[in-house]
Amino acid sequence: MSDTPPAIENETGFDRVLAFTLPERDARGRSVRLGPTLDLILSAHDYPVAARNLLSEALVLCALMGSLVKTGGQLTMQARASEGAVSLLVCDYRGGELRGYVQHDKEALEQLGANPDLKALFGNEAFLAITFDLATGGRYQGVVPLDGATLSVACEHYFRQSEQVPSVLRVAISSEGAHTVAGGVLIQHLPDGEEGRERLHVRYDDPDWEHVAVIGGSVRHAELVDPTLSMEAIVWRLFHEEDTVRVEALDRIVRGCRCTVEHYRDVLSRFSPDDLAEMREDDGLIHVDCAFCSKVFELDV
Repeated sequence: MSDTPPAIENETGFDRVLAFTLPERDARGRSVRLGPTLDLILSAHDYPVAARNLLSEALVLCALMGSLVKTGGQLTMQARASEGAVSLLVCDYRGGELRGYVQHDKEALEQLGANPDLKALFGNEAFLAITFDLATGGRYQGVVPLDGATLSVACEHYFRQSEQVPSVLRVAISSEGAHTVAGGVLIQHLPDGEEGRERLHVRYDDPDWEHVAVIGGSVRHAELVDPTLSMEAIVWRLFHEEDTVRVEALDRIVRGCRCTVEHYRDVLSRFSPDDLAEMREDDGLIHVDCAFCSKVFELDV
């Protein structure tokens, strides 16, 4: 293949997932760069820098992994801790809809700097749960300890331990003023076919995977957050020596907060009159605060 990227109409920039495959190497990947949608999600709360960076990384990972789920399914990432500056991290991805938030001790978090490791953020005994809700109604979940330097490392452990899928994850974050850009790439080795593949630890020493992992892992942080560089161009830079590289633009990504008056009325309709009476504030209304977007709904139920 030529080392000059081909012209691709409507190349993938901000807030869209790009899928790619290397058929001769039995590898697939996803790439994403979040921009305006990320700013919108982060603007819901006055996060310290460390919380902004943590949530930005989580949202990129959620989009990368969530885009592996077939239409109608959802991926959810959740981390809870009883100690540490962060008590809860949660985000989910469903068909291009992305949302997330962080519960934290602001004073404790501000003392940690911009990029503390997971132990500093969550404490000694914290776990990351990754849940796939499938369109067919099935669900499966993997839980891994948060004992690495970053969420990306923890998610690589998830794929290794829970799915036996060799994977490379790289995420980069860049902030300037009120604007944040976060990009990432996920590359996986799936021997013997895309569907119904044999997934064995012994395939980690497959020479094709070793080649792809080294090349894919060499992607630079600056490339992942460079708004002038399309996702297709990044994939081409990495794998232009391959005989075949197939790319496909997938979901456009939007903030997916699903809070509405109708939704909360439906939820509240399941409570008894006594329970509803206890929920009412002094003004006689029930106040519902959405943690994802910081909207407060005042409902007369």
